[in-house]
Amino acid sequence: MYRYTEFDRAFLRQRAAQFRDQLERWSDGRLGEDAFRPLRLQNGWYVQRHAPMLRVAVPYGEVSSAQLRVLARIAREYDDPPAEVYASAMAAQGQLGTTRLPTHCAHFTTRTNVQFNWIPLSKAADVMDLLATVDMHGIQTSGNCIRNISCDERAGVTPDEIADPRPFAEIMRQWTTLHPEFAFLPRKFKIAITGAHDDRAATAWHDVGLELVRDAAGELGFRVRVGGGMGRTPMIGTVIRAFLPWHQIMNYIEAIVRVYNQYGRRDNKYKARIKMLVKAEGQRYIDEVEEEFRQIVERDGGPHTIPLSELERVRACFEPPAALAQRTASRDAAEPSRATATATASTATTPRYARWLERNVAAHKAPSLRIVTLSFKRLHQAPGDASAEQIERVADLVDRFSAGEARVTHAQNIVLPWVHEDDLAALWEAASQAGLASANVDLLTNMIACPGGDFCALANARSLPIADAIMERYQDLDELEDIGEVDLHISGCINSCGHHHSGHIGILGVDKDGAEWYQITLGGSDGTLASGVAQAGKVIGPSFSASEVPDAIEAMLRVYRETRQPLDSTGAEKFVDTVRRVGLEPFKTAANAARAQQRSLA
Repeated sequence: MYRYTEFDRAFLRQRAAQFRDQLERWSDGRLGEDAFRPLRLQNGWYVQRHAPMLRVAVPYGEVSSAQLRVLARIAREYDDPPAEVYASAMAAQGQLGTTRLPTHCAHFTTRTNVQFNWIPLSKAADVMDLLATVDMHGIQTSGNCIRNISCDERAGVTPDEIADPRPFAEIMRQWTTLHPEFAFLPRKFKIAITGAHDDRAATAWHDVGLELVRDAAGELGFRVRVGGGMGRTPMIGTVIRAFLPWHQIMNYIEAIVRVYNQYGRRDNKYKARIKMLVKAEGQRYIDEVEEEFRQIVERDGGPHTIPLSELERVRACFEPPAALAQRTASRDAAEPSRATATATASTATTPRYARWLERNVAAHKAPSLRIVTLSFKRLHQAPGDASAEQIERVADLVDRFSAGEARVTHAQNIVLPWVHEDDLAALWEAASQAGLASANVDLLTNMIACPGGDFCALANARSLPIADAIMERYQDLDELEDIGEVDLHISGCINSCGHHHSGHIGILGVDKDGAEWYQITLGGSDGTLASGVAQAGKVIGPSFSASEVPDAIEAMLRVYRETRQPLDSTGAEKFVDTVRRVGLEPFKTAANAARAQQRSLA
């Protein structure tokens, strides 16, 4: 993974010191609230429903064991609300307040950032200093700027990859950080890059989505999409360049963002995202970008053209970690003990282990290695949440089995990208003891959810109790396997932080006369091969109360199991494919019938 230079580290230390000074001036009244707000947002500090929230950047999802341990320390020592604040938050839970709100934990987001929900602003500067010791920060995780750039969590290690997108993501990260022209865009701006055939980065749903491709001559370049996004008006990005030579990518992004900065709406935040500009202007927008790109290259000399030497310098940072080679050598030289061999042999015959191998372990481009997902999804734990103890246990597993490197995933889990095949049994045993071996990747309980109304001031409804109610109902792994692959995504409001639009089943919290209700959508996709082309789900009808949602989900899954077509020895038709084949009506009828039955019994 990329290692910060001394310049990078000096920059972070200076930025942390600058924020400490801003915080002190705000605390003693020398800096007004209106002046301080954009400064704290530029460093990742929000003010949420009950307390401040810090968003920490994890560029393209890569995180080291040392960074994980600092995140665990922050969770343990700083994510600790005062008793009166916590009591008030619990009292505000109302009808859905069935579980205690999590504290002393981190929340992994769909954009591979990490959030903390209870850190007081009085301790914010200390936290930023601590993050800087391991090359972490919250810069540009908020505000109307180019945000954290995301990638496929299997970048650089997956067999289906055309090229590793991480070096390009890192070069862009350095270029976009505090870019003076793009620090105050009409609205926030998100970029995702994939280098694989399977789009696990959901690039079509981003303001700019980049896909590494090769042309007929075998030259490397990008297919460029612009104007994707969720929120109030979900849209799939438009391909504006089928092939752009790789070395021109930053010049081209400059043209994309410059045209947006000039013509994007600033009078209405609901129409300010670039997707609205692309929709309104169509070909005219594309023509403006092409003309701006021509001028950047011809008039200005292409100042952001990437030299091959720079790409090679950054690529060298993404070679397999040295610790991997050292571990391979030590494993080859050491003879396994009889106890270890016996334990491994015993594990190999365990059905739970076999299920985990099938669900959580993926092929690696190196034949002797595997990619392993550690799932945080379990009963009475909010999707994406990890306690301080769990994060420390993950760090230990990362050191022991993955050469000190891990990845945060789009689905709010952790991936170990450098696991030896011979270590899988030992990893499974250790992960099981830590409660991190749920064999549910791609299944219903591997759901995505935002923190919702329990924490977020923008949310209309709570996400976490809905997630827990569904999780509780589907604890039988045999039943989950029979249902098969289902992406369930939950958002507490139309801002779509839980990506409900792209779920095979999407749940959206809505406000109805001051009460919490939930819309259900079907047939969405993030664009992976398993789900087909990216598209937004469709609403099945009137909203449901919180208590009605689990019954509605169960009723729709029953329709699927009764309606799906058998395929072959590999399994039956997938849920999303059945929805697309038979249409929404059978599922809508079943969900409404479940609601009517529950109300008749009430």
